[in-house]
Formats: sequence, structure tokens, C-alpha cells
Amino acid sequence: MIEPKVKPCRGIGKAKGFKGCGKPVKFRRYGLGVGCCYPYFILNTDAEKILLAKATIKATKPRKELKKAFQEKKNRNKITDLISAVKDVCHKYIRLRDEYKPCISCNAPYHKDHQAGHFYKAELFSSIKFHEDNIHGQCRKCNLRKEGNESEYRVNLPYRIGQEKFDKINFLASLEKVKNFKWDREELKKTRTYYNQKIKELKKQEA
Repeated sequence: MIEPKVKPCRGIGKAKGFKGCGKPVKFRRYGLGVGCCYPYFILNTDAEKILLAKATIKATKPRKELKKAFQEKKNRNKITDLISAVKDVCHKYIRLRDEYKPCISCNAPYHKDHQAGHFYKAELFSSIKFHEDNIHGQCRKCNLRKEGNESEYRVNLPYRIGQEKFDKINFLASLEKVKNFKWDREELKKTRTYYNQKIKELKKQEA
């Protein structure tokens, strides 16, 4: 390692014009001794205050960016958790609503293992993944083995919900192709509250 040369403390470069104390020093910054005149230069000249501010901003920027990225991830996680919570309560409502009804696709008699099956797939049609007219009680065979059994689902759905609602759900699905839909927290909370209320209403009717 090359040892720095001893030179008199005198400002150069960005500190040019700042005399310094003239003492011979080994360690310098802009020609000023780090143990004598450089700290004074940092704290008492406008030029170095600007440099110090820039250095501070540069040092804190990565922390701010990291904090921002962490918060964004946290927000995404909250959305994911909310979507999962809405799915649970929505599907619970569908199973209660369609209790004792046959499978929407193959008309198999009701079974306690019937699932909440989507007409338009939840993973492809985000905006209607929690729409009650798009989800109906479906046997495990149709929902899982036949991947929703869409052809028979399409035949039976208008009879279950009526032609008007069937046309509406088709229209809403068509909009999915022309808009970039994303759920937000407030809308998810409203949907969760909606289905919780629907479950309460069903239970009151049964009591």
C-alpha cells in the first residue's frame, strides 16, 4: 500500500480558495487536513454543505427505496390475504345457498362435498371471480376432473339464474378482455362484508 505524502494543509479542488492552516499533514481531503481544517470546511462553507447534503441523500436513498419496496410488498400481501378471505366467505355462501340443489353442470344429486364451481374461471376473469351469478354448487367430478364441465354448465346456467342474469354475466366477462382489472382493499372489504351479510340472512331464514 502506497503511503500518502506529507503536504501542507491548503485547499485545492472544491476547497480551492480556502487557505487551510498550512501545517504538514498526511491525510487530506481537498488538500485540507482531515484532523485540522477539513471538518471546519465541511461545517462552515456553502460549497461543502451542498456536497454533504448530496452525500446524505445518496446514503439514505437506498434505505428509502428498500423501505418503499418493503411497504409495497406488504400492501400486496395484504391484498392477497384479503382475496383469500373473500374467497372463503364467498364460497361458503355459495355452498349454503345451493345446499340440496343438484350439480349445476351434470345435475348429479346434492352431496355435502359439492364445491363452489365457476362458470367463467376465477383465474382468468378476476372481475367476476366473486360474482354470485358466476359461481354455483358443483360436484367434485365436474369441478375437478372435468375442469368445470363448461359445456353443460353453459346449458344449465340460464335455467338456474334466468336469461337476463345469464346475459349480464356474459357481458361482464366480455369486459375483462378490454380492461386491466385489479382488486383494491376497499372493494375487497365491501365484498367480504356483502357475503357475510348474505350468510347471516340465509341462516335467519333457516332458523
